[in-house]
Amino acid sequence: MRACRRSRQIIDTRFAKGARHDFSLYKHSKANLPDAIECLADSGYQGLLDLHENSRTPFKKPKGGELTAAQKEFNKQLAKERVVIEHIIRHLKIFRILAERYRNRRRRFMLRVNLIAGLYNDAIDH
Repeated sequence: MRACRRSRQIIDTRFAKGARHDFSLYKHSKANLPDAIECLADSGYQGLLDLHENSRTPFKKPKGGELTAAQKEFNKQLAKERVVIEHIIRHLKIFRILAERYRNRRRRFMLRVNLIAGLYNDAIDH
């Protein structure tokens, strides 16, 4: 799912059959982001910089070491910017279709998620 930080709208959704991590879905979907779009990701997206140059992920603590003060500050600033995206995800999970196991017809899942995204975008506009 792609969302815009300024407008807080959902821009794009992607799906795969079965359980799959978001990052592997991104790699296999060939969803090319324009270089002008900045991608803010969590630590589960380590290696995103190889696929999209204009992306930021938090620093991980090295094994047996500590993060520098600059790295901690970078992580804190990134978290402040990412909280908007996390709130959007929370709003979608209120509908429970994304939060729990989907037990209905698989072919209608994409339609229902896109409808929920449309409802969310419409609620944001008003």
